[in-house]
Amino acid sequence: MEIPDLVRQELGDEEIQAGVNLGDEDAVCFTPTRTLVYRGEGLLSDEKVAAHPHDFERLTISEGRRKTKFTLYYTDEKRDFGVPNDRAGTVLERLLEGTLRVSNGIDADESVTGVFRFSELTLVVTDTQLLKHLGNVTWDADYEAYAFEDVTGLDFEEGSVATAIVLGVNDRPERIKAPAQQAPKVRKTLQEALFAFHDVSSLADLNAKVGTEPEGGSDAGGGLGLESGIDPLVGDDDESSEEDRSEQRPTQSAAAATQQQSSTADAEQTTESPVQQAAASDRGGDIEALEQQIAELTAAVERQNERIERQEQTIKTLIKELRQGR
Repeated sequence: MEIPDLVRQELGDEEIQAGVNLGDEDAVCFTPTRTLVYRGEGLLSDEKVAAHPHDFERLTISEGRRKTKFTLYYTDEKRDFGVPNDRAGTVLERLLEGTLRVSNGIDADESVTGVFRFSELTLVVTDTQLLKHLGNVTWDADYEAYAFEDVTGLDFEEGSVATAIVLGVNDRPERIKAPAQQAPKVRKTLQEALFAFHDVSSLADLNAKVGTEPEGGSDAGGGLGLESGIDPLVGDDDESSEEDRSEQRPTQSAAAATQQQSSTADAEQTTESPVQQAAASDRGGDIEALEQQIAELTAAVERQNERIERQEQTIKTLIKELRQGR
């Protein structure tokens, strides 16, 4: 692309790093600190060049039938320019690369390899990180960055409407949903950047290289079986006291049964005596005590089962919320 003389005059000491031809004589040129929009001479206007510094605070984009409008918000003003829809993607990549470099969001030698917009979500893929912005503006300083050196896994969950990108970062899954039609391009761009960074050639090789083994094994009697810092809903004290009572009651029951057998043997050795009547009375009292102990044990087991059911229900709810990314 030939650089117009008016643009060369506007450059000063800067150099053009990239340019996008907008058709006819119009063009957008990018320097390290500015975006220069050149409009060629027309029937109703003279040639001109407008400079848009990269230190803007917010960026919004609105798409029309033929043109896409970029609006840049600065501290005390806003500026805008329009480009044909089929050039908007390339212009957005270079524009975001410029503002990220000025704000130290990316390094001087770091390049943007892809930008994707889905409603209120904007993804920026560079050769060393993935940036995610969520909000009603296309871009501002409120974005999240996931460095490739911290990636511990990558997976894709395909659906009929959207594909979930599951990016493991320091062993924590970050789920990003992309529309099904655009997901293949997002996947290709992200995989190529990650493969190049980690020097692998396939998704399996990437996960094998960056994956981490879980530290230590789970205890065979490990209660909930979750390693995510969720405390059991039934405390240790409650469990211990229930176990103590459970151990004590069978012992008492055994003692009562032994006493009952002894009383029965004594009763068989004598006939029609006051001792026989007393033994019968004692046996009746032992049976009542044993029945009461069994009832107490049954109630304790039922209470424990209720606690376990509530605990299981809470665990299911927590797992469901974690899967939904809450």
